[in-house]
Amino acid sequence: MRKLHILLLTALLLFISGCAGNSESNKVELTVSAAASLREVIEEAGQLYMEQNPGVKIVYNFGGSGSLQQQISQGAPVDLFISAAQDKFDYLHSKKLIDQQHSVKLLKNELVLITQKENKEIDSAESLTSDKIERIALGTPESVPAGMYAKQALISLQLWNDLERKIIRTKDVRQVLSYVETGNVDAGFVYNTDALISNKIRIVPLNGKELHDPIIYPVGVVAGTEHPNESIDFFNFLRGQIALDIFKKYGFKAALE
Repeated sequence: MRKLHILLLTALLLFISGCAGNSESNKVELTVSAAASLREVIEEAGQLYMEQNPGVKIVYNFGGSGSLQQQISQGAPVDLFISAAQDKFDYLHSKKLIDQQHSVKLLKNELVLITQKENKEIDSAESLTSDKIERIALGTPESVPAGMYAKQALISLQLWNDLERKIIRTKDVRQVLSYVETGNVDAGFVYNTDALISNKIRIVPLNGKELHDPIIYPVGVVAGTEHPNESIDFFNFLRGQIALDIFKKYGFKAALE
């Protein structure tokens, strides 16, 4: 009798496991390629969406917008793209790799200079020219929008030529944050939203909003998606008030504000 109970229990567990496995395998999987600066906020918004839509599973591919744009150009299986730079997005749009009917400017952000909390040598971008400041991190301007905006700002401030030899280039904006937090560099340029998630750094605001191009995050459904209905639904969710409230909690602003 005991053996029979064990066999029945085993069969029941296998049945439950099989049902769970089938349920998971039946989900539509959406791949979202998003700028590294969006990691926490998109994961939170995506988790809420999945709770409301149990038939959908969202997986993420975070990185520099330029690298993500190249992946999509080369045919990577992506359903939605959220860029931290309009030009990277516009390139895909011009090649009709973004659904022309489902793309929009979603968010905006600000660029800030950061340093370690205990570093009292830096109180402005101009103070980076001091001999005491040896290493400054920013994303590689050609592929990381935050780095592009930082270079534009330093050129506007007529500091780029003086500081270029000190520049440490990174693969994305989050690597800049990590380098500053760990003291591998004296300072770095990140988005305000990146700085807000760290308690190890001090923000040095940049004076002048016209120092660089506007920091806009466009979002669009990738034209080659195999799940157009689900992709469009998530796209619409990201544009809605519930998602906007999450974005604002992390310091982002609506693009049209």
